[in-house]
Amino acid sequence: MSAAREKYDLKPLVIHANYLINVAGENSDFRKKSIEAFRGEVERALALCAEYLVLHPGSFRGLTRDQGLANAASAIEESVRGLDLVKGGLKIVIENTAGAEFSLGSKFDQVAELCDRLRPHVPVAACIDTCHTWVSGYDIVKDYDGVLKDLDKTVGLNNVVVWHCNDAKAPFGSKLDRHQHIGEGSIGLETFRRLLNDDRLAHAAFLAETPVDEPLDDLKNVNALKALVGKKKSQK
Repeated sequence: MSAAREKYDLKPLVIHANYLINVAGENSDFRKKSIEAFRGEVERALALCAEYLVLHPGSFRGLTRDQGLANAASAIEESVRGLDLVKGGLKIVIENTAGAEFSLGSKFDQVAELCDRLRPHVPVAACIDTCHTWVSGYDIVKDYDGVLKDLDKTVGLNNVVVWHCNDAKAPFGSKLDRHQHIGEGSIGLETFRRLLNDDRLAHAAFLAETPVDEPLDDLKNVNALKALVGKKKSQK
């Protein structure tokens, strides 16, 4: 893996934890399984020499928001106990969510608080998903600067190391996590142009997490993003 990455200049390596993991929940059996499953994800990330492992915080159904945050922090800490993430060069990266009922992390302050709780114990950073941001109620289209200001005030732009660049099939504020091809959804090209050319975000990795409806759709979306880099105005 290291040789292939060096040959093709692939960096950073970002992998995503299993979507079924729920570190915020209260069910003891499922919580135990989630901790075991996430530890396995961390071990694989270390074996692959990945820089970032992205995790959804999960659902706090049956609990308060604060209880969910506390559960998530303690479960992540337990999952990595005894593993040297610093030596392995790995960070746990908390992703914002779309805002479904009881979903933890749909607001920037929740991502920030979870990162703050983890930081003394675990190397941690944040991932911001454009579709999740949009459908959870942050108007990144009409108020790009305001949303980035809010993100900087809470999480800190320097702490956002990964952006998932996804257009959205669902409308603004709908809380529906439905990704769309770049430029074909309710977000449109201009927001992606601004993100990709924003000097404040130059340190971050930008990844497409878009649908594959036809062969090579993934390449189409990556190329759509690449075409926006260095452009002053978006194509209509």
